[in-house]
Amino acid sequence: SSSSSSSSNSCRLLTRLEFGTAGLRGPMGGGFNRMNDLTVIQATQGLVAYLKEVKKNCHESKSISIAIAYDHRASPQHDLSSKRFAQLAACVCAFAEVEAHLFRGFTCTPLVPFMVKHKAMDAGIVVTASHNPKQDNGFKVYWSTGSQIVPPHDVNIKNSIDANLKPWAKYEPDSIEANPMCKDPTEQITSLYFESITKALCRYPSLNGKSDLKIAYTAMHGVGERFIRRAFKDFNLPPFVAVKQQGSPDPTFPTVAFPNPEEKGALDLALKTAKENGCSLVLANDPDADRLAAAELDANNDTIHSFTGNEIGILLADWQWRHFKRANPSMTDYSNIYMLNSTVSSKMLRAYAQAEGFQYMDTLTGFKWMGNTAYQLAKEGKSVLFMFEEAIGYAVGDVVLDKDGVSAGAVFAEMAASLRREHKKTVHQHLDSLYTRVGYFLSHNHYVRSNDQKIMGAIFDRLRNGGKYWFKCGDYVIKSIRDLATGFDSSRKDQKAILPKSNVLTYEFTNGCVITLRPSGTEPKLKYYIEHAGNDPGCTLKELHSMARVLIMEMLQPIKNGLKYHLP
Repeated sequence: SSSSSSSSNSCRLLTRLEFGTAGLRGPMGGGFNRMNDLTVIQATQGLVAYLKEVKKNCHESKSISIAIAYDHRASPQHDLSSKRFAQLAACVCAFAEVEAHLFRGFTCTPLVPFMVKHKAMDAGIVVTASHNPKQDNGFKVYWSTGSQIVPPHDVNIKNSIDANLKPWAKYEPDSIEANPMCKDPTEQITSLYFESITKALCRYPSLNGKSDLKIAYTAMHGVGERFIRRAFKDFNLPPFVAVKQQGSPDPTFPTVAFPNPEEKGALDLALKTAKENGCSLVLANDPDADRLAAAELDANNDTIHSFTGNEIGILLADWQWRHFKRANPSMTDYSNIYMLNSTVSSKMLRAYAQAEGFQYMDTLTGFKWMGNTAYQLAKEGKSVLFMFEEAIGYAVGDVVLDKDGVSAGAVFAEMAASLRREHKKTVHQHLDSLYTRVGYFLSHNHYVRSNDQKIMGAIFDRLRNGGKYWFKCGDYVIKSIRDLATGFDSSRKDQKAILPKSNVLTYEFTNGCVITLRPSGTEPKLKYYIEHAGNDPGCTLKELHSMARVLIMEMLQPIKNGLKYHLP
C-alpha cells in the first residue's frame, strides 16, 4: 500500500544510520539509514577529518595513512557492493591527501588490523557485515592501536561525520586504483601476515606433514577458503576437504538461512561432507573469516560434538599455555603473562589461570575491549598469550589484536593433529581431561526479545531496585553483584567496578553459579549468560538447569512481561 511504502521511505530518510563502536552496519539500499554510496562517503569524510584534527592537536606532521579492505557482499539491484564502498572510501582519502592502502580483491578481515599494527597506520576500514543476513553491509573502523575503536573515538568520529555530511567532491570510484594516493598493499601484507602467524604460532611444521587427520572446511560462502588454504600450507598441514557448495564467495549465501556458523543447521553441509570423506574434524569460518567454529565426529562418524565458543577458547588457551611453558622452561614468575576474555565468556579461563599461576583479566563484551586492553598491557611490558569471546572469536598470540579465524583455524588443526599423534586422543577427549583438571564449567546462554524498550528498562530497574540490590534469587543466595551501569562491585573492598560504564549486571552465587545480563547492542534483545561449575558433569548440568529455570522466571518475569522465553 502507498501508506506503508511512504512510512518505509520516511524511516529511511528521517533517521540516520548510527555510527557506533562497531562503525556502521545496516541493510544496503537508498536512504540515510541504509548502507549506500552517500553514507559511506560521509562516514569516511568524518573519519578523515577527525584523524586530521587528532594529528593537528598532537603537532604531528607525518602524513596520514589508512588501510582499507572489503568482502564480497553486494546488492546488485541497488548497484551497491563492498568493493564499491571501499573504493569510495579510498576516493575520499585521496581527495584529502590521505594515503589509502586499498587491498585488491576480497580480503579476510584480520589482514586490516594486522596491517594497521605492523605498519603503524593511523586507521583501518573493513567493508563487511561479517555474519549478518545477506541484505546487510558494514563499515568497521580500526584505530592506530590495531584494534577496533572504543570511546571517545567513536563519539568523536560520529560528531565529525555530522559536521561533514556534504560530499567534498564528485568521487570516481572506478578510476581510484590508478590514483597515486591509492597504494596496493595486497601482496606484501598478505605474505607478511602468513610469515608472522607461521613464525609465532606453528609449533610442529615437520610433524604436521605426516598427519593422517582428515579435516573438512567450509567458508560459509565467504572469503575465507583461500586464506585458510594458505595457512594450512604454511603450517605444512595436509590439505583439507572443502565443502564445494560453500567454498566460493557468494553474496546470496544460497545454502544457509543465516551465514553464521553458530546458527542451527549452518554446519549441516560441512558435516555431510565430512562423513562422505571420512573426516573426523570440521572447521568453519564466518563469511569475513574473523571467527572460527569447530565440530568433531567420532570414529564411526555417527556422534557429533559441536564445540561451543567457550570450549574452543579453553582448548586454545591450554595449547598456548603448554607451548609457552615449553619455550620458557626456566621461567617461574608469570606476573607479566596474561590471557583475557570478555565478561560474558567462561570463567573456566579464570580458574585455569589461577591453577597455572598466570594473570587473567576480563573486559566488556566485544573484541574491541580485549584488543585495546592487550595494546595497553603490551605498552607496560606485559605479554598477552591469548584472548577469546564466547561468540567464537579468538586471538591466538599477539600477531593480530582482533579476532582472527584464519590463524585460529590453522592452530586448532595443528592442535588436533598433535593430540591424535602424541596422545591418541580426540579433541573432545582432551577437553574432558581439562574439565577433570579444572572443573566442569557448563553454560546456558540465551536471550529474550522485546521491541518495547520500556519493558527492557523495567527489568533492569527492578533488578537494581534503586541500589538496594537483591541478596537472594529464589532459594539461591547471591555472593556478589557487579553493576557496570552504576560502577558498583560488591566483591571489591572499595565496592567500585574496574570495567568501564556499561549496562551489564553480573551476579555470582554462593554455589559458584554466575549470571550476566545485558541488552544487545544491535538487536531488541536482552541477553543472559548463565554458567555453573562443579566436579561432576551430570550433577553440575542438573544444578545449572535448575538454577537457570529459577533465574529466568524470577529475574526476567517473562510471563508478566509477555516475553517468549526458553527454559533448559
